[in-house]
Amino acid sequence: MVSAALALAFLPFLLTLLLRYRHHLLLLLWGVALGWLRDRLSRVPREQRAFQFLLAHAVPGDPRHILRTFDLWCQRREHLSCVGPVKGRIVERLLAERAPLRLLELGTYCGYATVLLAQGMPPGARLYSVELNPQHAAVAEKVLRLAGIDEQRVELLVGPSEEVIPKLRQRQGLQQLDFVFMDHWKSCYLRDLQLLESLQMLAPGATILADNVLFPGAPHFLQYAKSCGRYRCRVHRASLEYFDAIPDGIAELCYLGAP
Repeated sequence: MVSAALALAFLPFLLTLLLRYRHHLLLLLWGVALGWLRDRLSRVPREQRAFQFLLAHAVPGDPRHILRTFDLWCQRREHLSCVGPVKGRIVERLLAERAPLRLLELGTYCGYATVLLAQGMPPGARLYSVELNPQHAAVAEKVLRLAGIDEQRVELLVGPSEEVIPKLRQRQGLQQLDFVFMDHWKSCYLRDLQLLESLQMLAPGATILADNVLFPGAPHFLQYAKSCGRYRCRVHRASLEYFDAIPDGIAELCYLGAP
């Protein structure tokens, strides 16, 4: 009787939690569990399945159509952790305002944001994109070629960001960066930002954009950016990619130099 009474007492609380976080539960089921199950049953990674969809439906050589087809896949078929169209418009606007010539992307994944950045760069600009996972990098390279983006505009670098970043100056001849887009492991945001600082690779006035700072979140990164005195910081609030009901945002940092 006591256990039944306790269960009944907690029932309203549990129902409230389920109602409040129903969209997060849907993300867990559709974006994680279902994708994992399909990977195991088909033995074809979801990223490769997405690329096959691009091959069948996207217009080769048209970056914007490539992105729209990606969005169609993620909205109707399977969830992928791309920046998506809502936050993508924020990135495009800031990219157009800054017109950077030396860009770094941390976290290539399937190449969605890479295409977004490449098609919005000014003439003569070059993007270096770092991806830890070789399989994801292989898909991203095929996506870039399908979009008509060549190695003169984008160079893919495979490996851990903490190992690739210190080699950019020596191997790629990259002295400083005007624009950095972070969309890799959120726990690495602060580490890699401080690494770029220590190597003096951020040009005065450089823009750093960091995705998913509200969900799943990068609190230590945000706290540092707002309090260290090196940046002017704001968060552009939006929603999680392909989940309008889950709040998210992109942090925009302007590098002011050492305090």
